[in-house]
Amino acid sequence: MEFTLRRCDYILSGDRVLQGVNLVIQDGFIKSLGSEVEGDEVECRGMIVIPGLVNSHTHLGMLYLRGYLDDADLDLWLQRIWEVEREIPETLMNLSTEASIIESLMSGSTAVVDMYFNPLKAKEVAERYGIRIWAGYVFLDEVYDPFEVDKKTRSLIKEKSELFTPIVNVHSLYGAGEMSLKLAKQLNEELGLRVQIHLSETRREVYQVKSRTGKFPLEYLHSSVGLNRNWHLVHLGWVTSWEIEAIRREGATVTHCPTSNMKLATAGFFPFKEMMEAGVLVTLGTDGPASNNTLDVFREMKEAVLLQRNNYWDYSVGASHALRASTVNAYSSLGIGRGRIKEGETADLTVLRTQRLRPLNTSRVASALVFNATGADVEFTVVRGKLSFKRGKLESKIDGLYSEIEKELEKLRL
Repeated sequence: MEFTLRRCDYILSGDRVLQGVNLVIQDGFIKSLGSEVEGDEVECRGMIVIPGLVNSHTHLGMLYLRGYLDDADLDLWLQRIWEVEREIPETLMNLSTEASIIESLMSGSTAVVDMYFNPLKAKEVAERYGIRIWAGYVFLDEVYDPFEVDKKTRSLIKEKSELFTPIVNVHSLYGAGEMSLKLAKQLNEELGLRVQIHLSETRREVYQVKSRTGKFPLEYLHSSVGLNRNWHLVHLGWVTSWEIEAIRREGATVTHCPTSNMKLATAGFFPFKEMMEAGVLVTLGTDGPASNNTLDVFREMKEAVLLQRNNYWDYSVGASHALRASTVNAYSSLGIGRGRIKEGETADLTVLRTQRLRPLNTSRVASALVFNATGADVEFTVVRGKLSFKRGKLESKIDGLYSEIEKELEKLRL
């Protein structure tokens, strides 16, 4: 398949911004940038083209809980949410996953890393709509037997495809015991699977782990099962300087979820600046549509920058760092290219209308993307060289899904 995005106003190409050029896509990759026109033509005048955004941590199947419990800290929130999750039918979870995937595409994400209980449904929906997804079953001892999670995770290996990659999900150190951690380590080492875990999210978690093990959470995780480049650590609002050094040394990825952390009153502080300066691979995630309440990575980039500036009284973290976290760093972490728009790179793209982002010039594009844009500005997304979403094409479908979810919630009186 070959086509050309013609006369793009701006293209964010690595550290440069190109203006008024064509972008030729062939067989899932970027063939050229310049004046060439090949294959079908897609008008790109009045548009900004950027690498597709990656939502590096979310819980897609929780959309049915959006707005259910907005005024609670994490401990109370989890207690109530888990009570509801034990009772809901699988159909509601699956409807939510489908709606979340459409929302993700509509707001500019071309890849998501998911932690929920229905990875096979997530795979099926992702492949139907054309978005990359990393997903897997969840080690959560209160709900699932660790050996059953291990068995089901192993069964996902045969499901790997061009858009779906199985991973190991460990809920947390307070949600998964030593056996779950040991099994997760085996899956990582034997099968090379990525391991995602919530870590050092609250002060209470730090105190509990320190009291039980004599170590801080990441120290304990590192000493008990080790870390490597396939470990993906989420939240880290209560992490120490020596733990940052361990993350850097072992090459693990970290994901910052600023909106969710603020909404759930987890306090603490994700040390974006220190992580960045240490050379740690920092990515961004929205967390779930129940804890955020959106799946919009553009909003997350703005929150990440503003939270750092507010807490530091310092502007060292800027728009370029947030964009890098959502593209270059995330692509590197997931092994899907370099997250740059250059010849030979993967053709995963997010294309936005410039109308609401003006006035613009090449020096203002990054600012417009991080401080002004939202998912509502996205005109279309391209994944593996194929058009996955175009504004006006999926609105009626997602409206129907919302209606089905609302009917199910009415039955359950939620």
